[in-house]
Amino acid sequence: MIHSMTGYGKAEALLPGGKLTIEIRSLNAKNADISLKTTLLPKDKDILVRKKIADILKRGTIDVFLNWEPSASTSDGAGVNTQALNKVLETISQALPVVVNTPEAYATLAAAALRLPEVTSSQKADIITEDNWADVEAALDKALAALQAFRVKEGAVLYKDVTGRVETILNLYKQVEALEGERITAVREKLSKAIEELGAKVDPSRMEQEIIFYLEKYDINEEKVRLRQHCKYFMDTIDSEAEPGKKLGFIIQEMGREINTTGSKANHAGIQKLVVQMKDELEKIREQCMNIL
Repeated sequence: MIHSMTGYGKAEALLPGGKLTIEIRSLNAKNADISLKTTLLPKDKDILVRKKIADILKRGTIDVFLNWEPSASTSDGAGVNTQALNKVLETISQALPVVVNTPEAYATLAAAALRLPEVTSSQKADIITEDNWADVEAALDKALAALQAFRVKEGAVLYKDVTGRVETILNLYKQVEALEGERITAVREKLSKAIEELGAKVDPSRMEQEIIFYLEKYDINEEKVRLRQHCKYFMDTIDSEAEPGKKLGFIIQEMGREINTTGSKANHAGIQKLVVQMKDELEKIREQCMNIL
């Protein structure tokens, strides 16, 4: 089953002095673009975390957020800069006295202020240590697992959408085939009428040869065969490969080439209309496949 590159995972680790929340978000990208949006992670764990994420998620624009929420009992010297906290509360109380005019509102404000980086900055380097790293890594693994589950769910939606559109393209091409006889007849009549209007005398057998030669330029049998092969290859790839996203992009290019050539040879309003519909379906497939891992 294919995976989407869009995902979200969240997990928490209860550590001495508070709660560490890990959030991971991913979007589509050609490679693994990992951004650790935190100052809580010790430098010696940076490479380890990036490697773990890259090994599991493979590709995507991946943002990792670590948020520290001290416990209510945490005091100065155990993770809270009391001086900075008092300054924040005093500043807000002076600027917005109406907002903090009740004990309940003030308590809510104080809880929010405890999450500010400057309030906990004095002990940031000690939040994640070797002693609690096992708990932090377990939370990271849980967040990654949640994101992977999200990707699988999104991948199922993508699979249904793109495979359905491939089937639509094949059905539209069947309609093109149904119009081929009509197109050939129309071309013959158009050529015959032009010759009659010129009043020229022509050899019927030579005329037939020229018409056949002319119609060969508009023959789309090769395009039909190749497009069907590309569609089959698309389905085989998406069904059999764990990470087919990049390869599907190349197959889509080939599908587009055959559809475009059919349009250039169409010489028929009905076929041109079907070609436009196939192009529309293919463009939607292209957009969706950009998000397939």
